[in-house]
Amino acid sequence: MQVITTLELKDRLSELQGQEICLQGWIRNHRKQKGIGFIDFFDGTCFKNPQVVYDGNIEDFEHVSALHVGSAITVVGTVVPSYKDPTVPEVNARKIILEGDCPEDYPLQPKRHSVEFLREIAYLRPRTRLFQAVFRIRSVAAMAIHTYFQDRGYVYVHTPLITSNDAEGAGNTFTVTTLPPDKQGDPSQDFFGKPTSLAVTGQLEGETFAMAFSRIYTFGPTFRAENSNTKTHAAEFWMIEPEIAFCDLNQLMDIEEEFLKFIVKTVLEKCPDELEFLDKFTGGGLLEKLNALSSSKCARVTHDEAITILREVKDRFQFEPKYGEDTAKEHEKYLTEEYFHSPVFVYNWPKDIKAFYMYQNDDGKTVAAVDLLVPGSGELMGGSQRETRYDRLEQRMDELSISKDAMYWYLNLRKFGGCTHAGFGMGFERLLIYLTGVDNIRDVIPYARTPMNCEF
Repeated sequence: MQVITTLELKDRLSELQGQEICLQGWIRNHRKQKGIGFIDFFDGTCFKNPQVVYDGNIEDFEHVSALHVGSAITVVGTVVPSYKDPTVPEVNARKIILEGDCPEDYPLQPKRHSVEFLREIAYLRPRTRLFQAVFRIRSVAAMAIHTYFQDRGYVYVHTPLITSNDAEGAGNTFTVTTLPPDKQGDPSQDFFGKPTSLAVTGQLEGETFAMAFSRIYTFGPTFRAENSNTKTHAAEFWMIEPEIAFCDLNQLMDIEEEFLKFIVKTVLEKCPDELEFLDKFTGGGLLEKLNALSSSKCARVTHDEAITILREVKDRFQFEPKYGEDTAKEHEKYLTEEYFHSPVFVYNWPKDIKAFYMYQNDDGKTVAAVDLLVPGSGELMGGSQRETRYDRLEQRMDELSISKDAMYWYLNLRKFGGCTHAGFGMGFERLLIYLTGVDNIRDVIPYARTPMNCEF
């Protein structure tokens, strides 16, 4: 008999009613009564899983009734209507075979576990309903990202994970070396003959491909040695970074808005059961937030305009909003949730708090940079029109003491057929926090890498 998955069973439920099938998976819960037993079964392919029911007619009733939570099993039985929910299959088992036993001290017993406890057993937490929902959405969102770009003619570029440049200029990088500690003072003797680190972004290399393919995107792991223990920071995280030639800041905002709505709509369409569970788990409001975003129009204001709005009610903030300075989480929350009641693009940021590669506006004070703020999460994307004038880029690099010799190739893009171009970056885990309502980055990535933590 051919084994089918619970996803196939759900999709073909009406066809398979009354038919004998074979399932393979694990026991989430096992409730035993006199002469009958109920197994909450899952195989990971579907969020709403069938209940397996058996009675004294099953082969080796005593053996089956002794099966432990967590055990791997094969079930042969007949599909029958569920008296609780007709959309959820139920299987009357004729035979249950133990494939892999599980001891009674298995950590995932049928009770509610805290997310902090589950982080300690991260190698087992994908078996819980919470993380079945989170990581299914992670998978669907990742595929939606590729679908959006591939369907629009973007080329997927694999930028290097080892680099000799710190594109952000912040210095929070992980050094890559093969030298023993007593010989690390001379990088010329190292593997690459120069100082190298794990990449904090693929943007600069991505720009080189945008100057050849017009539209490209990167999607992969990046690394930042920032000693921060907040809910939104990790040392290893995934970034989506498209780069578009012949594109200015206004066109970039159009793309960002369309891109985000596409991802949200895809997850709403493909993960309704997971989102329904997460909506309840997080206290409600998740589905309302996502549905509102998918149909709303993003507001657009300059940084100066945003600060003016904030200063009109500045007494309500812990941190005073100031012209020429960054905004705080509380400012972002006010703009998105109370003032505009929608996502907000804040653009034309002060030059002194932004990266060297951003296009310098004519006012001499701002750059053509943009952050997208969303209700419930704050900043979700950051992008800019790139500086295309060789002399202005060179001057800015001198001001920030960035080596022109090391970055000659990046400068040369402005000499060899350069054009107006722009791009943005979005942290994938930040997006997942927004999509799932799970508010800690450690719980939306399989194995979190944070200060003093590199388990599993």
